[in-house]
Amino acid sequence: MTSQAPHHARVIRLRPEPARPAPAPAPREPLWRDLVGDVLRRERLAQERTLKDVADEARISVPYLSEVERGRKEASSEVLAAAARALGLGLGDLLSLAHGELVRVTARRAPAAHGVPGSAPHGGLCLAA
Repeated sequence: MTSQAPHHARVIRLRPEPARPAPAPAPREPLWRDLVGDVLRRERLAQERTLKDVADEARISVPYLSEVERGRKEASSEVLAAAARALGLGLGDLLSLAHGELVRVTARRAPAAHGVPGSAPHGGLCLAA
């Protein structure tokens, strides 16, 4: 009598399985302070003005304005309004320009799925001044 035991083959890999690429980390949303700082710096440079000139007119310190422009400090609305006024902008202008920067930065990172609610590159964010 022969046994009808199931035959299980044991597989020994000679080569390791190729490593699967790690999933790319989700892109980080830009910080508001970075967007506003970029706008302030771009406007100041477009007017060919120095940090000292704008800081003096806004009545804030040069180092603080520099940190705001570099996105290192979260400036108060009073400081942002003063810096905007020193550049000949209203607070609404600053918000609008920062919103445009947000749309530009997020649009180049991820294409929007057109027609899908909530799929706008800026997550449906709307700023009003």
